[in-house]
Amino acid sequence: MRVREEAALIGWREYVELPEWGLAGIKAKVDTGARSSAIDVRHILELPGERVRFEIAADRGSGTRLHTVEAAIVRRSRVRSSFGQAHDRLFVATTLGLAGRSLRVELGLVSRENMLCRMLLGRQSLGHLFVVDPGRIYLHGRRKRARSTERGEA
Repeated sequence: MRVREEAALIGWREYVELPEWGLAGIKAKVDTGARSSAIDVRHILELPGERVRFEIAADRGSGTRLHTVEAAIVRRSRVRSSFGQAHDRLFVATTLGLAGRSLRVELGLVSRENMLCRMLLGRQSLGHLFVVDPGRIYLHGRRKRARSTERGEA
């Protein structure tokens, strides 16, 4: 198999940044079986003008700090979970940093509270920019804790 030279090698689990929202060190599961990407959010509130406000837990520690984000709704879609259940989901767009790359992604707003990773990166977000090594994790470094720098707004 020939891999395009510009594709970056990543593991099936990596830490990512969401710089527009002031977030770094978010644990993401790279899932080529998933079409769309998702982020763990709480308290989703639809606002006038096709906008939404939600909270992201920067980490899962006992003193979990919630990071408030307001963003434009880019689409609404019915998504089937890995358990086969269909749910209506709001999607927002932001910039994702991974492996020294920066790309625009759509993220579905969903509760991933019981999941190990805060984010799920599906194949639409990965495009042709990445090649996934399913036997490795954190090829681009480990972070001890997710961090929030300021209130995000898009």
